[in-house]
Amino acid sequence: MPPDPTRSAVRFAPSPNGLLHLGHAFSALTVDAWARRLDARFLLRIEDTDRARSRPEFVDAIFRDLAWLGLAWEEPVLRQSEHAAAYDAAARRLREMGLLYPCFASRSEIAAAAVPGMVDPDGAPIYPGLHRALAQDDIADRKARGEPYCLRIDMRQALDRMRAKTRGAALTFKEVAADGSHRLVDADPARWGDAVMMRKDGSASYHLAVVVDDARQAISHVTRGLDLFAATDIHRLLQVLLDLSEPAYHHHALISTPDGRKLAKSKGDESLSALRATGETAQSIRSRLGFAINPSI
Repeated sequence: MPPDPTRSAVRFAPSPNGLLHLGHAFSALTVDAWARRLDARFLLRIEDTDRARSRPEFVDAIFRDLAWLGLAWEEPVLRQSEHAAAYDAAARRLREMGLLYPCFASRSEIAAAAVPGMVDPDGAPIYPGLHRALAQDDIADRKARGEPYCLRIDMRQALDRMRAKTRGAALTFKEVAADGSHRLVDADPARWGDAVMMRKDGSASYHLAVVVDDARQAISHVTRGLDLFAATDIHRLLQVLLDLSEPAYHHHALISTPDGRKLAKSKGDESLSALRATGETAQSIRSRLGFAINPSI
């Protein structure tokens, strides 16, 4: 069934590369609270384009954990791994604009050539443009030899194209606070450098896939963690370039450890299933995270 364009929609979009923890529970409950506040559709999206790390058992665990918390979502659930054609089409449009180029460089080559101290908002070295101007013959030879490559966006050309489309208007996004007030934030995609749009394994990057899916699902309010605030810069750029709809954004606070570190799957932080096994209830988790207990649980 196509999305109802007259009704607001929000989404919780976890990656199945590990078990959900308290940080994910806080995010999912925050999205649910906004859905109730806006009388919006609550959608669940499985962001599993990372083929190396995504696991079916983690998808099943996501469903169990969210149901245990008392959350309900619309069916069918969108799984990004089933929609590669949509991301390929978006990448093709960017290529046709002359905004993507193949990069064969390894991480070690990039790190060795990067300017010290020049990092993107995620802390990765800013890409030093190693293969931005490769000759077509060189590109063809490398492809013929089977060298893996990703597709990067030429940020300088992309910004020029964006300015032409907006007639020089500033690139901004609407950030909505918890009390419903909002402000316009100036987006700065340049700080990401020539970001990857398609990975070397042929899958779409997070940046490309998320804007395609937010538009396809008619998401009106993107509610996600503050760690993704800076990513909105490049998402707004792609929305303009690809003529996609612009949602409002709410970036919520993160759940941290006592020493101030953000909870993370990669750090082995205690999962919701582990907490459940120790006797924690959905009500106790909701209470710990500051959400009213759902009487239907």
